[in-house]
Amino acid sequence: MMDKIRIGISSCLLGESVRYDGGHKLDRFVRDTLGLYVDYVPVCPEVECGFGIPRESMHLEGDPRSPRLVTSRTKKDVTGQMVTWAQNRVAELEGEDLCGFIFKSNSPSSGMERVKIFDDKGMPRKIGIGLFAGIFMNHFPLVPVEEEGRLHDPVLRESFIERIFTLKRWREMIGQGGKIGNLVDFHSRHKLLIMAHSPKHSTALGKLVAGAKAVLEEERYGQYQSMLMEALKLKATAKKNANVLQHLMGYFKKQLSADEKRELLEVLDHYQQGHFPLIVPITLINHYVRKYDQPYLKIQYYLNPHPLELQLRNHV
Repeated sequence: MMDKIRIGISSCLLGESVRYDGGHKLDRFVRDTLGLYVDYVPVCPEVECGFGIPRESMHLEGDPRSPRLVTSRTKKDVTGQMVTWAQNRVAELEGEDLCGFIFKSNSPSSGMERVKIFDDKGMPRKIGIGLFAGIFMNHFPLVPVEEEGRLHDPVLRESFIERIFTLKRWREMIGQGGKIGNLVDFHSRHKLLIMAHSPKHSTALGKLVAGAKAVLEEERYGQYQSMLMEALKLKATAKKNANVLQHLMGYFKKQLSADEKRELLEVLDHYQQGHFPLIVPITLINHYVRKYDQPYLKIQYYLNPHPLELQLRNHV
């Protein structure tokens, strides 16, 4: 079991009463379920920036490419104060070893997308990014981010948590030193997981690892991490998962009986048609891995990318 993953989070999602009206926005899945596996680093931009509790509400207005943060009633422009604080805060967060961040949706400071921006006529459009969220994402482009609202979507939830666990394993591998063998082992264990998101990236990363000796260590790791996180952001569809599952089935072609092959094919077909969630074929494959002691599949993170107790694959 790896050490707990450190995740940044908007403080109000943990039940802290830091919102402009003195309230909170507790998310019980985030705090009580995911919280069993992560250590949270809470951040409240508006309080840490010095605006106090309670405070006047704020919104974004002006040019969507460079919006201003303005108080709603008194129309005070506090953009500079927020931006200066946010730039200093993300620099501090470099020392926290964050593997992800969960933002509060719709917030003018913390929303990661579709935040309201008011034009010069006072009309809102949901095209903005919160000031702190934007600065964070620009500073940490490879760190997985999500909003609590989007985490209610089972596919987005599974994808985000898969990425934070993978990034944690990547950093632990880096901490073991720059040996090519470590990179080869990491890629071997994650190959099928990557394939489920992007066969194209899986092939490209395989070529990068194969030619690792010709690339400088820092450049090699930088290229691999960038491509890895880019691949895992792509949606793992039922079609791509079925392709990986059929690939897995090929490892048992000499061991499975005719009845076992028929059963597995039927389960895969039901999964592709949307009758079964992903956990059903995965459970059957894991059964055959143990039964026939398949060494290569035993180490595949595709079969166990995150704790089973989170039940993430029960709904995708």
